[in-house]
Amino acid sequence: MLSRHAATVDSLPPELRDGVEVGPRGRVRLTPDLEAAMARLTVESLAPLVEAGKLSALLLQLTPAFAPGQHELTELVPLLEALAPHPVAVELRHRAWVGEERLESTLAFLEDHEAAFVAVDAPPGDHVTIMPPVDAVTRPGLAYLRAHGRDTEGYLTGKTVAERFAWTYSDTELGEIRRRVEGMAEEAEHVRVMFNNNRSDDAPTAARRFRALLGQDPGPPAEAAQMRLT
Repeated sequence: MLSRHAATVDSLPPELRDGVEVGPRGRVRLTPDLEAAMARLTVESLAPLVEAGKLSALLLQLTPAFAPGQHELTELVPLLEALAPHPVAVELRHRAWVGEERLESTLAFLEDHEAAFVAVDAPPGDHVTIMPPVDAVTRPGLAYLRAHGRDTEGYLTGKTVAERFAWTYSDTELGEIRRRVEGMAEEAEHVRVMFNNNRSDDAPTAARRFRALLGQDPGPPAEAAQMRLT
């Protein structure tokens, strides 16, 4: 709900369900009071991560329906303020936000509100949901990149979620991401890279290989982790 996706009443915490406004299709209407309450509960639930030093940033991955002309970035201000002082990375999923006529104002808004712009690695294309490779650092100390895979045909076809994307990455593609990350690292102390985790073990496999290419410890292989779990 906070990312402006459709939400049903039963998806809310029990203490927030009474008196919630819903539309004709049973979707929750996001009101300022509901957003504030949900943000408060979210922050409260993060306390163990904060105390353990495990919270890096919150990712606000907006629905593609959050589009220019229908929405304004200023609508996000109360939420960004409610989630502070935790760092928030904002992933816009309608490419018009970073078109030539809006890119400067979009980045300026995020910078003014100390939110990190989320750069995206995605298939090439001009569909509204495919974000171009824009790299920018809008929050001091933090840059963020999300890797969604490169399968253009699967991205736009009507396949199931499990079939729609190829989230695997070749070393050549990971090298391209590395160059982008190193560029952002010239301006930000920390660069967070998240691989899309919708299918199978594609994300951890790509992440481990990426860490290895960076000269970092990739951690134990999946087989070792599974043995510990069992």
